[in-house]
Amino acid sequence: MVKTESKTEFEARLLRPAKPGKDRSWAFVVLPRDASAVLPRRGRTTVDGTINGRPFRATLEPDGQLSHWLRVEEKLRKAAHADIGDNVTLEIMPVEREPDPDVPADLDKALAAAPNALASWSDITTIARLDWIHWIVSAKRPETRARRIENACDMLASGKRQVCCFDPSGYYSKSFHAPEAAE
Repeated sequence: MVKTESKTEFEARLLRPAKPGKDRSWAFVVLPRDASAVLPRRGRTTVDGTINGRPFRATLEPDGQLSHWLRVEEKLRKAAHADIGDNVTLEIMPVEREPDPDVPADLDKALAAAPNALASWSDITTIARLDWIHWIVSAKRPETRARRIENACDMLASGKRQVCCFDPSGYYSKSFHAPEAAE
């Protein structure tokens, strides 16, 4: 790994997910722990970077091991002339300002119906919003997600600015992890 100013360069293997879902064209890279360690947080974080010299902007996901993983779409993989199994050269740098996250429709609707929660939502940091959203979308069951949205609105309405008891890195709760690689 090479670190210059705020850029970090490293090599990693491009992996195929064992369970890619409907879209079978994507791949992923797990960042080496030392490359991830220079990022501002262990939770979701947005970076500008290059893969084999091809630029991209992406939000890295926590891997539950105090590192991150990067989803590489087919278009970027092809532009970088990289095949599954290749070692690729990546250069990443945290963005200066985290972009506002997309608010899921169900959370947006609930916030719109709860003026006090919406007022708090509007006043919290982008990172705090990202953590609230990550907590909600990490629910595995629809009932859990609906309960988390309701709880989020209640907590925000009462002035709570950060979701408590939520580990955005997944390290303590093991709620987040990189995809399993296909052999």
